Amino acid sequence: MTFSLTQAGEQAWKWLEDAAKFSETDNIGRDGVTRRCATPEHRAVLDELATWMKSLGMSVRMDNAANLIGRYASPKAGARTLLLGSHQDTVPNGGKYDGMMGVILPLALVSYLYENAIEMPFHIDVVAFSDEEGTRFSSTLLGSKVLAGTFKPEMLQARDSQDITLGQALADFGCDTQRIDADRYLPEDVIAFIETHIEQGPQLEQADVPVGVVSAITGIERHEITIKGMAGHAGTVPMHMRQDALVGAAHVIQLVDTLCKSTDELVGVVGKIENAPNGVNVIPQTTTLSIELRSPDDALRRQARTQLLSQIDASLQALNLGVEHRHTYEQPAVQCAQHLIDIMRSALKDARIEPRVLFSGAGHDGLAMADLCDIGMLFVRCRGGISHHPSEAIKPEDLGVAIEVLLNACQRLAQQQ
Repeated sequence: MTFSLTQAGEQAWKWLEDAAKFSETDNIGRDGVTRRCATPEHRAVLDELATWMKSLGMSVRMDNAANLIGRYASPKAGARTLLLGSHQDTVPNGGKYDGMMGVILPLALVSYLYENAIEMPFHIDVVAFSDEEGTRFSSTLLGSKVLAGTFKPEMLQARDSQDITLGQALADFGCDTQRIDADRYLPEDVIAFIETHIEQGPQLEQADVPVGVVSAITGIERHEITIKGMAGHAGTVPMHMRQDALVGAAHVIQLVDTLCKSTDELVGVVGKIENAPNGVNVIPQTTTLSIELRSPDDALRRQARTQLLSQIDASLQALNLGVEHRHTYEQPAVQCAQHLIDIMRSALKDARIEPRVLFSGAGHDGLAMADLCDIGMLFVRCRGGISHHPSEAIKPEDLGVAIEVLLNACQRLAQQQ
């Protein structure tokens, strides 16, 4: 009897429910899933994943960055490798699907291939990356940087809240950090990396589309703005004479909001504000705030930065306020490979889905994997676009659709080998 895509989707749903149990939290429905790198929960979920992988005839190994890798081997001599996967770790009190769905869906695809005795002209390596979120050590993209060969040894010195270094935690987990460099993949051996992820936004749900194609992973930059005014008594200084730093911050927030609403290709936020003296009856003297800008188009983002900082300077000068700005972080955008976008658009059409292409406003392991190979990405719709939250939710039937799209994409890639 043939093992169907519907059955593969049902298997994926069960696996996702089982994987969610490996969490520091007791009440998954209320408190979500918390699973950090190199913890007992990480070990438990890897043991479970390894069991599922082996049941599908896959060879399984854990590398020295605590990535778990299962291989569905090709019988073809000299076969290259298609990498599929996502991260096992979560943010504190996160959802069941961010990251883990991108591990389970490829496993369900392999279950379909295995149960139907379908061989591929390339190896399929399913990866559960150890640490993408950076929740424990702020070691964002640890697992994917190791596979891509861009890992920096100084990352091992990062410390968690208990003053344990990443290097020590990995050693305690059974990893040999002296051999991390040997765990990198070679570009000539890899066809591509494809990640499946919940959308983390509402566009697919609003369009009533179960699966979409990602065009790019956003570029990000962050700034710290310090506005300097003059403190004074809130009851005695006339309004027209005040140098209120917090009023200046309000102008900055409005400028950010207006600029980012001028195009669909740019988003931004003022996410953090510190105010001093911060007294109930004192005019604010100093306000420091953060600005983050994101866009899949780096040129557009940089142009927006220049425009925004110029507007901020002019606006605060008009309010007789001083300003200092500091550029604190920048991550360029990564474009998905056009040939993979085309393949996945065709794969959606094969599944009788009108292709919808959108960019990712969040970071993913593809940011690091792009240094190794071409990357592609599929989004699966999620309820309300909610992610990083216990109420994160997907439709069970969408899992079968996503597996079908992955299968169609793999078949099209196989024709090119």
